[in-house]
Amino acid sequence: MYTDIFKVINEQSEKTLEPYAKFSKLMTKNVETLTELQLNAMKTYSELGLSQMKAVAEVKDISSLTVFNTQQVTSLTRLSQQMMDDSNKLQQVAKEFKDDIETLTTETMKTNTPA
Repeated sequence: MYTDIFKVINEQSEKTLEPYAKFSKLMTKNVETLTELQLNAMKTYSELGLSQMKAVAEVKDISSLTVFNTQQVTSLTRLSQQMMDDSNKLQQVAKEFKDDIETLTTETMKTNTPA
């Protein structure tokens, strides 16, 4: 008798807590992805900044200044492209998270709404 009661309580608690566990997994996955994106962006932008500092340190005369200035167009193009790529990645992560949350909400509503 008590075994059946505990079994029912266990089943009900699993059913009740399942959406919370799924939501927690989605949040964790999203935070992990965002953290990875931010770390990669920080590394890329830091490397770009350091390479610029090294390049400007090499300027010693007019000819090296001219070379440095022509390299700036390439650097700015690379920076602009990197920012666009990072923005697109962030948008994709946000869209996937929104879609996953909508799917979870729909599933939860279907299973918990009486027929």
